[in-house]
Amino acid sequence: MTDVRDSLQPLVIVPCGGRKLTVPAPAGQLYTGSYHRACRRAAAGLTGPGRILILSALHGLLPLDRVIGPYELRMGQPGSITPVELRRQAEQLHLVDEPQVIILGGRAYSAAALTVWPAAATPLAGAGGLGYQLALLAGIAQSSASAGVSYVGVCR
Repeated sequence: MTDVRDSLQPLVIVPCGGRKLTVPAPAGQLYTGSYHRACRRAAAGLTGPGRILILSALHGLLPLDRVIGPYELRMGQPGSITPVELRRQAEQLHLVDEPQVIILGGRAYSAAALTVWPAAATPLAGAGGLGYQLALLAGIAQSSASAGVSYVGVCR
């Protein structure tokens, strides 16, 4: 398992996705939808791969290399991870006191992650529909990758 602790880079949380492979795979490969992939590209522009976690509605916080099977569940549905379970998981991973956390995702996933990291940057908060969010994510990925820009202090 990738160790996401003890780094100067921000911790970036991205949502899982509805489109998945049909067989077990590492979490970083399992989710195949365009929104998840856009969040991952933006996350890669903001931090290293060992500092990206996927917030799964079923499993909670997943490193990219954790092998899991496909499932059908959205955040907030019966059976999805609760804020209490998510915080407990973050405590077990020693991630609760991370100094820089960026949450890339829609309202339900951001709300869940904000229960653990209430001061996290949420660059997509208030961003209208899916098309606008995808454009913002593309801008983050492009700007960060080409200019070495960090969005940590400016995306609240």
